[in-house]
Amino acid sequence: PGTRAKTFPVVVKTWRPIWRPPAPRCRDLVVEPTTATESSSAYARWMRIEDVPESMIGVVLTGHGGFERLEYRSDVPVPCPRAGEVLIRVAAAGVNNTDINTRIGWYSKSITTATSESASPDSSAGDLEAPDDGGWTGAPLAFPRIQGADACGYIVAVGPGVGPARIGERVIVATMQQAPSGEPFGTVTMGSEMDGAFAQYLVARSSETYAVDCDWTDVELASLPCASSTAENMLHRIGLTAGERVLITGASGGVGTAAIQLAKRRGAHVVAVAARSKAEAIRAIGADEVVNRGDDLASILGAESVDVVVDLVAGPTWPELLDVLRRGGRYICSGAIAGPIVELDVRTLYLKDLTIKGATYQESGVLRNLVSYVERGEIRPVVHATYPLADIVRAQTDFLAKDFIGKLVLVPPHP
Repeated sequence: PGTRAKTFPVVVKTWRPIWRPPAPRCRDLVVEPTTATESSSAYARWMRIEDVPESMIGVVLTGHGGFERLEYRSDVPVPCPRAGEVLIRVAAAGVNNTDINTRIGWYSKSITTATSESASPDSSAGDLEAPDDGGWTGAPLAFPRIQGADACGYIVAVGPGVGPARIGERVIVATMQQAPSGEPFGTVTMGSEMDGAFAQYLVARSSETYAVDCDWTDVELASLPCASSTAENMLHRIGLTAGERVLITGASGGVGTAAIQLAKRRGAHVVAVAARSKAEAIRAIGADEVVNRGDDLASILGAESVDVVVDLVAGPTWPELLDVLRRGGRYICSGAIAGPIVELDVRTLYLKDLTIKGATYQESGVLRNLVSYVERGEIRPVVHATYPLADIVRAQTDFLAKDFIGKLVLVPPHP
């Protein structure tokens, strides 16, 4: 804030499809109704597959690095839905920490700095061409890759095994998806191990695609999947209950604002950590107390005064979080934007009988529960700004500045 951000141009290049296996073009598919009872209107919607173009606009990540690795292209092949999959016309796509972390290779154990520091134009973190542990799964990523962990859109075609009645649904897509292998805690992440929403179209498994019936706008719905599912998953995994006092770090971000609402929905007393300038807005979202980021937690809240800590930040002040946990308290983490390396006094852990958990894998019911909260009007979106997809560099620059509350959302062009 107060300084002029260094900008990078988005490179426009001719697309060469080099990462997809051969597949039939969507425009070539012809599907007959499977039963005589299918209505003529459903069949007509099914046949709209003829209107799907062969190529699309998308932002392609060509490797780990800075903004120069993001290429805005106009002739990316439109993916074709295979068995059990749907083709979605993307209406809006949220911006998340994971998009930046993936781009700069931050998940590699060779990087030990905060996201903002690692993503700085002067940082060498993004120089990693292909770290062996650069993705969510700890494996190298395949490039090119279309990022975008958040998606709201409309199903325009379906693959074999998916009923044509799904065509026309307004949907969101799970960010953390069940690994096809079915291994315990196995997950694949949209925009990392599979192509995501920074394009006009995306393909997703029908089982990971959820119709939503609500009055939220497309932009508002696009703010939901990644951040809100992360928050819901953390509260579910740690077992937050009514009457408990929960401390939420990083409370002004997408996950933090969702966690405040979801914790209040459970009847908890919410203590939020955020910049003093954001305190009033954080209280308006639902926080009962707001502690200024950087202040000593124990001196303000009292030692052993919190039942649960929901941490999205980590970093050098991490030991303070365990100091305010009561004996038998619970800690859960799903982010480390202030730095992944922390100092733990193991005596604090065992002498206070603390429980410490990490949370990435999501049970299939997490996003389904979120959809039900939205449809019943129990939570509301917090969107700060929208950007055209072509302005992805500006959106991520603003995101890294953290001078906002809630979510930033990209909107791809459509005729």
